Amino acid sequence: MDMVIRMIRKHIIFYGDVQGVGFRYRAYHAARACGVSGWVRNLPDGSVEAELEGEEKAIDEMIMMIERGSYIRITDMSVRSMPVKGSHGFDVKD
Repeated sequence: MDMVIRMIRKHIIFYGDVQGVGFRYRAYHAARACGVSGWVRNLPDGSVEAELEGEEKAIDEMIMMIERGSYIRITDMSVRSMPVKGSHGFDVKD
């Protein structure tokens, strides 16, 4: 039986201790390790915004890898599903 790979895309805003703690670069390395594409950037209110595209399991694993960062503490996430764009690579935006 062939396994169907279902790609999803999520827009996520992370709240908590997420700026000034290496969050974006940890996200970059976690995305590459998990095969997730998209981007991440800091927002003026102290939160971090990201769009992540990949298999749901890969996105979940990526978020768990980010949370394991020494000084990172995610207290809440606002998650919204988006249409898949077929993006490749992962960008850290200013």
